[in-house]
Amino acid sequence: MELAYDYPLYRPPSEANSLIFQVTLGCSFNKCSFCNMYRTKEYAERPWEEIRAEIDMMAKLYPDTRRIFLADGDALNMSKDRLVQILEYLYQKFPSIERISCYAMPKNLLQKTDEELKALYAAGLHMFYVGIESGNDVVLKKVTKGATGRSIVQACSKAKKHGYVLSCMVILGLGGRKYTKEHIADTAKVLGEIAPDYVGALTLYLEEGVRDEFMSKYGEPFEFIDDVEVLDELERLVRGFDPKTPVVFRANHASNVYSIGGTMPDDRGRILSLIEGLKAHPEMLKPKFLRRF
Repeated sequence: MELAYDYPLYRPPSEANSLIFQVTLGCSFNKCSFCNMYRTKEYAERPWEEIRAEIDMMAKLYPDTRRIFLADGDALNMSKDRLVQILEYLYQKFPSIERISCYAMPKNLLQKTDEELKALYAAGLHMFYVGIESGNDVVLKKVTKGATGRSIVQACSKAKKHGYVLSCMVILGLGGRKYTKEHIADTAKVLGEIAPDYVGALTLYLEEGVRDEFMSKYGEPFEFIDDVEVLDELERLVRGFDPKTPVVFRANHASNVYSIGGTMPDDRGRILSLIEGLKAHPEMLKPKFLRRF
């Protein structure tokens, strides 16, 4: 049985088997020019009575649920008190919970005080999925991310300080052909400073709903990189990303030219060898009609 979701509904690939509760609808920022996820929705926080009723219903149907994801794109924008109320009720109704997670924008992490983040962690929210996209300030401004490389590091470091598991996403090709070097060099640097638990590398894919907006906001002609150049970016990212602790690295999103993964830095050599092999045999890459964002 499925809840009466307000579609479209999104969740990270690793939450495929999680029970999803929409505690917010849409995204409070909703200005990133590359993202079409919530353009059809007005941001809203759902009433506690509705959320509680859905939790009660699903607890009867799936009492052994172990993982829960709080949607839509902006659950952390809710007040600390409302989130704690939701979290405590979830743990009351689902005694087997192992993890509750949600998306988190850098600005939302920075807006939450240390005490609020501590309280949310204590209540059982333990993992954030953070869209970094790029570490380069020029690229971040051109795609209206609403963050800088420094603010992203500050936000993620703040979450890690309080014990949260971090999964960070970056987008290959986001700087186009002109800014490809700066985009990857600065992204690798930011990732190295954060050292998240997981890194997911996606590849830029503009859906029709945001394509014109992306091109307009970019402020200058944007030239897409080709598949081999995407592999070049991935190679430079893997070479430049030097975490101080092991990080699970994946480039297996539906937008990617090929599914690649491993643990950095231990699997760096294997990943680089695979990339070299793919560059030599581009016929092995995923056909473009099978890719999506």
